[in-house]
Amino acid sequence: MSRPIIGITMGDPAGNGAELSIQALSHKEVYQNCKPIIIGDANCMQQALQILGKQNDFKINAVKNVSEALFEFGIIDVYDMELVDIEKRVYGKISEMCGEAAFQYVKKVIELALSNEIDATVTNAISKEAINLAGHHYSGHTEIYADFTKTKKYTMMLAHDELRVVHVSTHVSLRDACDKVKKDRVYEVIKIAYDACKAIGIQNPKIGVAGLNPHCGENGMFGTEEIEQIQPAIDKALSEGINIPEKKPTPPDTIFSKALGGWYDIVVAMYHDQGHIPLKVKGFVYNKELKKWDAVAGINVTLGIPVIRVSVDHGTGFDLAGKGVSNEISLSNSIEYAILLAKNK
Repeated sequence: MSRPIIGITMGDPAGNGAELSIQALSHKEVYQNCKPIIIGDANCMQQALQILGKQNDFKINAVKNVSEALFEFGIIDVYDMELVDIEKRVYGKISEMCGEAAFQYVKKVIELALSNEIDATVTNAISKEAINLAGHHYSGHTEIYADFTKTKKYTMMLAHDELRVVHVSTHVSLRDACDKVKKDRVYEVIKIAYDACKAIGIQNPKIGVAGLNPHCGENGMFGTEEIEQIQPAIDKALSEGINIPEKKPTPPDTIFSKALGGWYDIVVAMYHDQGHIPLKVKGFVYNKELKKWDAVAGINVTLGIPVIRVSVDHGTGFDLAGKGVSNEISLSNSIEYAILLAKNK
């Protein structure tokens, strides 16, 4: 597979996804490595070209089938869903129209992947509030993908450079997250983490498993989840030959420093923020002197589903939309990861 076909959703039309898509596809090497097609609205993409001052450099090719795409640098193929009335769309404003459009882009890209018309999917950010306003009650991309692929066992992986994290739970309250730390689920996520590393070419993945409580509970003084739930999951994984170097849960306050030092290829985090915070501390760099983001890096991969899905690891950029100042590094990284996964599929 010299150039896999990558379907890229435009994200919420009131956000900066259209601008990010054009910026990412402005790099010629993208077309040397894959065949990208945007799933969105051609009118929004055309307006983004004008905002970025690239209307003389690139052409929007609106298509109704993947087979009509040209996949040539300088021509941005858009699977035109025609869902947005651009006169009513307001940058930075949550609306039912934009929520419906963003949801339908995701649904379509899943359909294209399931029918093997594309080899991998990449998603720009959606507004959870907007899609729920439109009547689609999901807490994020991961849950939409799981539903439409009929997948029960899945998780998300965040990655930036060599730091990778998977989660036992994600979009639930912290109170509920503690209750979801069960040995069967922890083992399941360890196994998914192992398979994910193998999928990107790591032959013998080293896996770190975080504890839930401070100091991993101090032998039951601060909680018993490590003893009753996490350690049995680790023991089962070890019995199957999965490499967990420390053979026990690692305190959450040191595990990520160890991961950055090369102790692990991937970390199993027990809940959303435990995994997200270290990734974003590393990948999101704010320049306080210039008062702008120098980098908004990192990607999100949904694991366990039958299609490849990689996403930007940031929000809709409502405050930046329409200004032509957004940083496309996370989307570019997502495309690169999708290509890697497609070629190793």
